[in-house]
Amino acid sequence: MKREKVVIGMSGGVDSSVAAYLLKNSGYEVVGVTLNHKKNHLLDEEVKTARRIADFLGVSHIEKDIENIFQKEVIDGFLDGYSKGITPSPCVICDERVKFKILFDIAEETGADYVATGHYCTIEYNSEFRMNLIKRANDLKKDQSYMLSRLSADRLSKIIFPLYKYTKEEIRDIALKAGLEVHNKKDSQGICFAKEGYIDFLRKHLGDKIVKGNYIDGSGKILGQHEGYQLYTLGQRRGLGLKSPKPWFIVKIDSQTNEITLGEYDDLKKRVIELSDYKGAIEIEKLKNRIVTGKPRFSSDGAEGYIIKDNGRVYFEYINENCHNAPGQHLVIYLDNYVVGSGIISF
Repeated sequence: MKREKVVIGMSGGVDSSVAAYLLKNSGYEVVGVTLNHKKNHLLDEEVKTARRIADFLGVSHIEKDIENIFQKEVIDGFLDGYSKGITPSPCVICDERVKFKILFDIAEETGADYVATGHYCTIEYNSEFRMNLIKRANDLKKDQSYMLSRLSADRLSKIIFPLYKYTKEEIRDIALKAGLEVHNKKDSQGICFAKEGYIDFLRKHLGDKIVKGNYIDGSGKILGQHEGYQLYTLGQRRGLGLKSPKPWFIVKIDSQTNEITLGEYDDLKKRVIELSDYKGAIEIEKLKNRIVTGKPRFSSDGAEGYIIKDNGRVYFEYINENCHNAPGQHLVIYLDNYVVGSGIISF
């Protein structure tokens, strides 16, 4: 009997390595794929590590050059977002437009039945809506369903997430017992193409487009100088460079005037936000008047509210005002731990 084939993204880290190990032990023919965007010299070592892991496991390995599509879809959008004074979500965009697109392309080329990654979440059939939906992982501390909220519903039946039921500690233990060299490798931190930090990355790529400007209060009074509006995000409190006994928060960024408005924490409160580029796994009409949870950023626990469609536009209305929204970030909507929709915050 012919074994089912699965293409798995292998980054050279412990999660994807264990995912490949679990798939092989489950009887799949595994094809490891490492995507190389060539934007960080450290990636060369990650590619070598992934190849060694694949050899150790006895599975085939492909290195895929994604430099052009990664530049277009992720980095250009990242720079454009900060240039507009908003805070983009590059990892969400990458998973939607680059990573899974390429993995499915390779699956088609190699005749694979499935695509897999080392993300912590799962795909589960929802009996109410009679379809497969992304669902949060058992370990909510490691849950990555937020990052994958934009995946097309029609492809979910072809995706496997082997790590959904494990904790990170259990994954490291499996890696150690399996003899994987990455069992104690540190988790990656920050943005993969900006290991020097996103501020230095923006300075390098935006150059003289970044100029100093004024901090102002709500009345227009100048409070001090900032280093360039592109280097800040809505809601930011630390790193403003102001000597003031009063805690100031960024409540508005004006890319046209290069002015940043400061205010109090309560000035950030929003009850209703608009969601642009909305992508729903479930029709909004089916969610009408139902309490759902909106996560306005990856690290957020989320807050309850309602999803609303009015004159062709989509909004999220919080039950209680919320201070955690930043234009450009994705708001991911959950119903009973299932991802039911996602859109880009706008106001």
